[in-house]
Amino acid sequence: ADSEGKGESKQTGSISHAADEGDGKSQDITRAKTEGKELTKEEKQRLRKEKKQQKKGKKDDKGPAEKGTDKEKKAAPSAASQPVVQSSAQKAPSGAPVSVPVAESSTPTEKPAKSKAELKAERRARQEAERASKQSKKEPNSQPASSKSKAPPNELQPAVKRLPEHIQIDDPAVVKKLAKKLERQQIPLRSDYGYKVSLFSHLHQYSRKAPLTQQISIPATVIHPSIVRLGLQYSQGIVAGSNARSVALLHSFKQVIQDYSTPPNEELARDLVNKLKPYISFLNQCRPLSASMGNAIKYIKKEISNIPSQCKEEEAKKKLLLCIDNYVNEKIILAAKAISKCAIDKISDGDVILVYGCSSLVNHILCEAFDKQRKFRVIVVDSRPRLEGREALRRLVKRGIRCTYVLISAVSYILPEVSKVFLGAHALLANGYVMSRVGTSQIALVAKAYNVPVLVCCETYKFCERVQTDSFVSNELDDPDDLIVTREGKTQLADWQSVTSLGLLNLVYDVTPPDFVDLVITELGMIPCTSVPVVLRVKNVDQ
Repeated sequence: ADSEGKGESKQTGSISHAADEGDGKSQDITRAKTEGKELTKEEKQRLRKEKKQQKKGKKDDKGPAEKGTDKEKKAAPSAASQPVVQSSAQKAPSGAPVSVPVAESSTPTEKPAKSKAELKAERRARQEAERASKQSKKEPNSQPASSKSKAPPNELQPAVKRLPEHIQIDDPAVVKKLAKKLERQQIPLRSDYGYKVSLFSHLHQYSRKAPLTQQISIPATVIHPSIVRLGLQYSQGIVAGSNARSVALLHSFKQVIQDYSTPPNEELARDLVNKLKPYISFLNQCRPLSASMGNAIKYIKKEISNIPSQCKEEEAKKKLLLCIDNYVNEKIILAAKAISKCAIDKISDGDVILVYGCSSLVNHILCEAFDKQRKFRVIVVDSRPRLEGREALRRLVKRGIRCTYVLISAVSYILPEVSKVFLGAHALLANGYVMSRVGTSQIALVAKAYNVPVLVCCETYKFCERVQTDSFVSNELDDPDDLIVTREGKTQLADWQSVTSLGLLNLVYDVTPPDFVDLVITELGMIPCTSVPVVLRVKNVDQ
């Protein structure tokens, strides 16, 4: 025993000595690495061996811990089975031999431990089975989730059409749907007039000679008389311009609210909104709604829906009338004053300002600047067939402002002497494009070529979330007969409908790219066209 003990102590001493030598060598190798010396082949091999041993040591450290947990798990069922064995031994008679299973003998026959990947796969299969069973309980008629046949990724889902009805007139299904809707609301469907250019066949084209009220008698119980009058004024062109149309619409709605009385067993907020729907459909049949009118209608509907159910009818009506007055005052009248205040700073003495058509806001700005003793001259550009510039010319000359009147065909000749271009807008779209009367984009293009700044004056209530890059998809077609002109007793296009190869196109709007617009002046300040989405976001947050 003493000799064996001495032998063991010698072995341990030699192992510890070798380990010390190995540690010393590894320290020398690491020192050489830090000093930047090249290692020999033996040193590199020793480094690799050490790394392998370290990895093995880590695995061995993990192994016992995992084995211990496995043993604990296996010991639990064996411990649970022991009382059963004892009870059976107690129940058996004393003389009968009892076979008691030995726990040690069961250990060699146990299954080998499963790997992590196998355990993960089992867990995933169990989760999928549970999910499928839950789905089948929720939807008894549907098949389980695993048996659902997925569509191949290359097959694209059909896109949801979000186009408004008034720009899908070439689709028979849409026309049929619109006719059914109008029939439910007891409103006549206005028929299209004349031959349309194929590029604009998806838009309505009406004749002023055939107003909607001539086709069918509209009872006062269905449409309020003030709405009927307003629709006729729209269709005949008596009320024109975004601001004028919006103000007239709001005043008509005020009359509707004043004459409204809530039916028994009905709620004012819900019934009044339903009452306005046929009115809006009727106005849309007379002339497609502008972006500013759409925003005004949204505002009124929101205010109606915000009325609490316990509010009395008279009090609710007063509140709605006050909201409409505030909207007109803040969004149109005060906005025009704020815009003119900013725009006047851009007008200097001796300026030659070019305007196009008749914009009520631009006229207001020029009159305000003239009242503040600014000395400038105005060039009014006009175009057929509406010749709106004549009305603008009449208003400006009446105030004593020096004016020149030219047609749009002479713009390139007159622009070299122009210092600034002021334009109105029908709507400002979310992508920064300016929608205005047809011809605006042509003037902005020529002004850009002559390096003349183009300033667009527009209230924020005309800002629209629609996106448009051309004048074809969404536009408005006016009466083609407006293009017929009689000169010296001769009318060249009198029988244009009898000529099969001839079509007259009378577009109302066009869109101007933001590259041609230098500045947009709003009641919030002077902004670039690209800031329209920011203004829309702020307005949505405020509302």
